[in-house]
Amino acid sequence: MAPEREAPVYVLPYDLKWPALFETERVLLANALRPWLRGPIEHVGSTAVTDMPAKPVIDIMAGVESLEASRGALDVLGELGYVYAPYRTDVMHWFCKPSFAERTHHLHLVPFRSLVWDERLGFRDCLRSDPAVAHEYAALKYHLAEIHRLDREAYTDAKGAFIARVLDTLRIRRP
Repeated sequence: MAPEREAPVYVLPYDLKWPALFETERVLLANALRPWLRGPIEHVGSTAVTDMPAKPVIDIMAGVESLEASRGALDVLGELGYVYAPYRTDVMHWFCKPSFAERTHHLHLVPFRSLVWDERLGFRDCLRSDPAVAHEYAALKYHLAEIHRLDREAYTDAKGAFIARVLDTLRIRRP
């Protein structure tokens, strides 16, 4: 069987429905993940930033005690339609929904107050509070979506230098 082909990268204007889509999923996840949660369930990524263009995929981050302690959540999340993908397994459990090819949600189980936790929230909060940074990031996203239309990983990787620069400015990054 051939692997699923990923959908092309399209960055769309901000959709006022994104916060409600997050909230609906947050409630579902809060009940399902209760035994493993050690922190809140956060809306992260560009869909969490008002007026930010984004891929129409709701990014969700849930704070867990540890990756090992949260392994039991993988089967529970599968029952909710989440597909586990072994991506950055040293720092998170990563899932997409409903499939790898067609995604409406990404879920990141991340140790609460870890470096990844702090970086994701710091970057999101910077975009929410600094219009100049948000505008620069939006322009970059549109440009990268054009040149990496058929390669999601390249699109994501190409944003890395910008994100690192912002995190360095915020002094969130740790050695």
